[in-house]
Amino acid sequence: MDLLPDLVGLNRSPLDAAWREWLAGDLVAQPYAIAFSGGADSTALLVQAVGMARISAQSRPVVALHIHHGLQPAADDFVTHCESICVALDRQFPTRLHVEHITVALDKGDSIEAKAREARYAALAAVALARGIHTVLLAQHADDQVETVLLALTRGAGLAGLSGMAPNFERDGVQFGRPMLDVAARDLRDWLNAARIPYLQDPSNDDQRFTRNRLRHSVVPGLQAAFPAYRTTFGRSAGLAFQAQQLLVEVAEQDLASIGSPALRRRPPAVASRPDPAR
Repeated sequence: MDLLPDLVGLNRSPLDAAWREWLAGDLVAQPYAIAFSGGADSTALLVQAVGMARISAQSRPVVALHIHHGLQPAADDFVTHCESICVALDRQFPTRLHVEHITVALDKGDSIEAKAREARYAALAAVALARGIHTVLLAQHADDQVETVLLALTRGAGLAGLSGMAPNFERDGVQFGRPMLDVAARDLRDWLNAARIPYLQDPSNDDQRFTRNRLRHSVVPGLQAAFPAYRTTFGRSAGLAFQAQQLLVEVAEQDLASIGSPALRRRPPAVASRPDPAR
């Protein structure tokens, strides 16, 4: 692969504001890794991380984690692409790629999407912890949040489901963060295309056997035409649902503490944070 453009000289990134907000949070003090599939979203996140690390003279390398599911014929080509991107980035700032091969066990009736997601998160946590990393950043964005809320609505979800994807959540001893939930997918792609930064096109994104893809291709364009600000309003509603759910949990915990019943205390606690119905 040819050298990538000088990251310091790139036009303003649509991730700049989101990255600054993330830098102001509690997770930034921890070494972090980027979950890197090679697609547009994770490429934008990785390039942003490398560019900002270079500007700030960060002392530690940027770490990218790629999970090889083996579910697509092109999976090996995905790895080759990710390797070439990281080699090119490494010429501008130390960038390390770790590839983990996993097998997704499927039983009859299982959702491939759900099982692959579960296996991917478990693998990301294990690979990160093995390298002393306790924070992994994910590249889901505002369009993914819209699709998640729409999916929750089709399933008749309550407040917990309508909260959408959490900006931060803990799993298997690792903190996962989503710094791009307020960034539109088209802005990420426009930025990458203008800078001529290559990224993968996952053919499964066009497979309308998957519910999320049907929403993306059939429902979301209508929302865009009728309500151009839908990304912002859906994100706001998800945030309000999360606040309401959190308040309910806090009140329930106070009530439980005041009752002091051993039998009630043995009941599993209510969900205190957003679930993770992510991609």
